[in-house]
Amino acid sequence: MTDELQVYIDGQFYPKSQAKISVYDHGFLYGDGVFEGIREYNGVVFKLKEHIDRLYRSAHAIMLQIPLTKEEMTKAVVETLRKNKLQDSYIRLIVSRGLGDLGLDPRKCPKPTVIVITDTINIKAGNAKEVGITTMFSWVRRNPVDATTHEIKSLNYLNSVLAKIEANANGVDEAICLESSGCIAEGVGENIFIVKDGEIFTPPTSTGALAGITADVVAEVCGKLDIDLIITNLTPFMLFTADEAFFTGTAMEMVPIREVNKRIIGNGKPGPLTKKLMLEFQKVIENPKNGTKI
Repeated sequence: MTDELQVYIDGQFYPKSQAKISVYDHGFLYGDGVFEGIREYNGVVFKLKEHIDRLYRSAHAIMLQIPLTKEEMTKAVVETLRKNKLQDSYIRLIVSRGLGDLGLDPRKCPKPTVIVITDTINIKAGNAKEVGITTMFSWVRRNPVDATTHEIKSLNYLNSVLAKIEANANGVDEAICLESSGCIAEGVGENIFIVKDGEIFTPPTSTGALAGITADVVAEVCGKLDIDLIITNLTPFMLFTADEAFFTGTAMEMVPIREVNKRIIGNGKPGPLTKKLMLEFQKVIENPKNGTKI
């Protein structure tokens, strides 16, 4: 197909149907690698620098030496987008440990694999932003900070997959993960915020949650609007009794939460502060200064 999407793998481009890696790649065998999900809006890659910086931080934490400089990685992303001529696309940037043998030893993987995928994504179909989503607390606890913590955006997402399976089985839109002491960490792939008495609260990354780039944008917007944002441990009770709640994430952007474990949050509709922040967040997205032009 002449119009088939092109995928970047280690400096070469392959049609989507032929984009393959070895079954001996340790990213496949062991989930040994890191990744980023990035959005492109109207020809501008939103917060590309911040995403690439986070990719390299994750790689550093697992002692994975990325074979490209940050400038070369940026060029690879932009070149892939240009080849595929997509508007409002989703970018998946992956660096695995690379080709090795059937043993665990990373020293057997002489060269990491670098992949850039550009496509589209639809995390929440329909009118989720207008009506909010339903959630539940999962039995699957977030991996602690001294284990395969979600502070590292690694290829090992089984923790999140199990929680998502439970949400699917119970007929709700999304799951919320607790950390080992029972405090709220995050969603399966999103940061979480609650609103109470005009203030906004979100968990610290010490719960094992990822430091979200969209969450950072929300923090900046709160500062601009003179809204207090407090980083603190959150309990299930605090979420049950919140006035408003919402998720943030690159793919999801900002989505209100209307229900948790059959408890209605606030009046069951997106709250005024959430809607205000969503409006301001949209303005940030639309500002070309907040990204890298293709």
